[in-house]
Amino acid sequence: MTSAATSGVVALAIFVNPVLPVAVKATPDHARRIETATQRLKGRPIECTSGKTGLAGSLVRSMAKSLKNRESRSSISLYDRTTRTSCTYRADAHYDSASTVKPIVLGALLLARGTRLTKSERKLAREMIVSSDNDATYVLWKVLGRHHIQEFLDEAEMDDTDLNRAGVMGLTQITARDQAKLLRLLTGDDDSVLDAEERAYILRLMRDVQDDQRWGTPAGAPTDAVVQVKNGWLQRSESGIKNPWDRGDWKVHSMSAVTGSSYDYGLVILTENNRVPEGESPDVGYEYGTRTIERVAKAIHHELNPERSPALHQASRPVGTTPSAPATVSPGLGPQPASPGSGRR
Repeated sequence: MTSAATSGVVALAIFVNPVLPVAVKATPDHARRIETATQRLKGRPIECTSGKTGLAGSLVRSMAKSLKNRESRSSISLYDRTTRTSCTYRADAHYDSASTVKPIVLGALLLARGTRLTKSERKLAREMIVSSDNDATYVLWKVLGRHHIQEFLDEAEMDDTDLNRAGVMGLTQITARDQAKLLRLLTGDDDSVLDAEERAYILRLMRDVQDDQRWGTPAGAPTDAVVQVKNGWLQRSESGIKNPWDRGDWKVHSMSAVTGSSYDYGLVILTENNRVPEGESPDVGYEYGTRTIERVAKAIHHELNPERSPALHQASRPVGTTPSAPATVSPGLGPQPASPGSGRR
């Protein structure tokens, strides 16, 4: 172990196997230290920093382990204000948004109108977030227009989010980093984009998301936490077969803000390459992506809250509760109902 002091900052390098060197730095107040841990997975680094001793390394190890044997192409962005923790893995990679764009649409509506919404607009907003209703989303999308939605993205500094030029909301290109920025905005105290009442309105609807859509990142969260969630799922059409990431495979995403009591963190996990083997039900790819997300989410919740979060192997949702029926989206078209299938995980 080596150390060096420069301008009152002490840097330490601690070698932890199998995690690559963990760097620990003391901040100028002589009381706080930030640890950094990195491990490469499938050619890209999982990186964590934390103000809590040992947490960065344990998070990196757990995230790598949970993704090691998964075929899903995944991206992760995590922040925890309480422990001053941040983790990323391929956080700048772009994905079709599916329904995770819907809180953006609501943010744009509130930026344009404030909370002085009509009864009809409130009904549409609730259906869009709580039930993930696509028809309600397109009504609000058309009312707002591309300009107002882009204005919200600009104000929120979500610079890597690209709206679909054809106006297909589910094909908006998002990154895990930008979605985490949105969660930070909603749970923070900065009124420069949305005021406290507007932020609370979005979080309240995310908190009310119907039970069969509360899979994904809430899996393994502490039972005494308040979890605000929005998920997205779509299967791209066969027309994109020349693209190796688009052979009808599922894009499955989940984002949650965990608050209440002493909790103040957000988690975004985006996945694709959740393929459907020939002859299998379409549900197989959808459920594979869900399973990938929940493996990672459980690992992260447990590391952040070891005394209040279930271990990785425990059930992620109550017995008898299953995800809602998935939907497919063809480029340039609106959402299409998927054929039901039994599927397996």
